[in-house]
Amino acid sequence: MNIGFTIGKFAPLHLGHDELIRKGIKENDKFYILINDTDVIDIDLDRRAKWLNDLYPEAIIIKGYNPPKRYGMDKESIEIQINYLKEVFKDIPVTRFYSGEDYGYYVAMYMNVEFIKVNKNIPVSATNIRKDFDNNKQYISKEVLFDIENKKN
Repeated sequence: MNIGFTIGKFAPLHLGHDELIRKGIKENDKFYILINDTDVIDIDLDRRAKWLNDLYPEAIIIKGYNPPKRYGMDKESIEIQINYLKEVFKDIPVTRFYSGEDYGYYVAMYMNVEFIKVNKNIPVSATNIRKDFDNNKQYISKEVLFDIENKKN
């Protein structure tokens, strides 16, 4: 049985995430999405998790309310992140990790799972969307865009 997972803030959820998640769902018997709380966007965790639930009912959504604040590729940061992931997935026998980012090699290695790097065909990141929403909103699904734009009004 293949059990895949991915992690992210999904702040906001965009079409690159969609490509990755759909691939994970298609290639696994079960697929988990860990969505972490963050203050980089003014949209709370529950609302972002609802996007995932609505768009990917086949996936299992895990809310990360207190993720580590430390990121980076140094040894200590990696250890902090991996310990967090091992705790979250301690009772879930994951076999694959999906990511479009190179850090995924480290996650897979430390979690002792297969790394599936998804070469995203969508040329945007959530960071770029947050920096220039109007020029990048075409990379957001209509459901998420509708929700974000209605929140502004």
